[in-house]
Amino acid sequence: MSHYTTVLNEMLNLLPRHQFETLVRKHDSDRYVKRFNSWHQLVTMLYAQSSGKQSLRDIQRGMEANPARVYHLGLPDIKRSTLSDANSKRTYRVFAGLFYKLLARCQEVTPKHRFRLKNPLHSIDATTVDLCLSVFPWAKFRRAKGGIKLHYDFNHAGMIPEFLRITDAKQHGIRVAKQFFNITPNSIYCMDKGYTDFAWYRLIHDGGAFFVTRAKDNLNYRFIGQHGEANKKGVRSDNLITLEGFYSSQEYPHPLRLIHYYDAETDKELVFLTNNMRLSALTIAQIYKACWQIEIFFKWIKQNLKIKTFLGTSENAVLTQIWVAMCYYLLLTFIKFQTNYKHSLFYLHRVIQETLLARCTIIDLLKATATVIPRLTRDDPQLTFF
Repeated sequence: MSHYTTVLNEMLNLLPRHQFETLVRKHDSDRYVKRFNSWHQLVTMLYAQSSGKQSLRDIQRGMEANPARVYHLGLPDIKRSTLSDANSKRTYRVFAGLFYKLLARCQEVTPKHRFRLKNPLHSIDATTVDLCLSVFPWAKFRRAKGGIKLHYDFNHAGMIPEFLRITDAKQHGIRVAKQFFNITPNSIYCMDKGYTDFAWYRLIHDGGAFFVTRAKDNLNYRFIGQHGEANKKGVRSDNLITLEGFYSSQEYPHPLRLIHYYDAETDKELVFLTNNMRLSALTIAQIYKACWQIEIFFKWIKQNLKIKTFLGTSENAVLTQIWVAMCYYLLLTFIKFQTNYKHSLFYLHRVIQETLLARCTIIDLLKATATVIPRLTRDDPQLTFF
């Protein structure tokens, strides 16, 4: 079968098949299945995700147009109803588990973040996906609006999501962070004002990690000394403080740094709060600025992955599609860093999208020039049934 390899075949070979089958047995997702099993479902959903298919009919027609290549993928004939039933009834937890198996593989090849400091750098934030309440009644957000929220722990080493939790849109990010996020010692966690919670900061501090965030305007504190001097690079002041509020002082009794920084690009003065006493005030400001990369990540996945329009309306179908989309994102990341691909992740996604069923290896594809790539999509008469 490798003689007839396609780009999609090559991507599937990167998946930890044995670990996936272990997840299938753990969740008993192939019970009573005779024909279209969990692996077939994963292959079909990855095909839909990477090729940009918009509907179940679109998926079926795309595979019917390429029978020889679908045959060599080991897939049975795909019917809309079969895929719809699988997405609706087969638990999404299999694909969520696969995401974390792929994550472990990606972490072995991803580069470090751009800062000289050795601390792992994370951003914590959430993004909302709006849903039509009449079609997705289980996702009620407001009286006439539906939605779900994706909570991420974003690792700046390789720009990959290290943790994902999907909840209803009413769930506040700080509640999810306190309940589910694991604190890695010596890491730096960057958050915006929405995550202001001194009990949460205490969890980070007690976990041997650091946080960088913006201070609220009504912060109640007492000045206890100067930590560093102002400089000409935007740092107006760098002071040591303790919290004065009755509850906040009990929730976080340790000293903090309050840094006033002037950003010349935006003509704004920003006030940062951190428990890191070693890094310079300018580095703290640069870390917070870099942590807005998570917003670029949110924009990328919403524009390029199928996580805003869904193939099914049930909660399980929606979660299945999102987890498969994130698995596809990790596959792209793994390919990019494993092959030292010089172009952007977006360009890699577009190249794979246009040549998904082409008879070509990924290595040959990534080496191909812009004039060669269109030839790969031409039909190959030798790719026939045997």
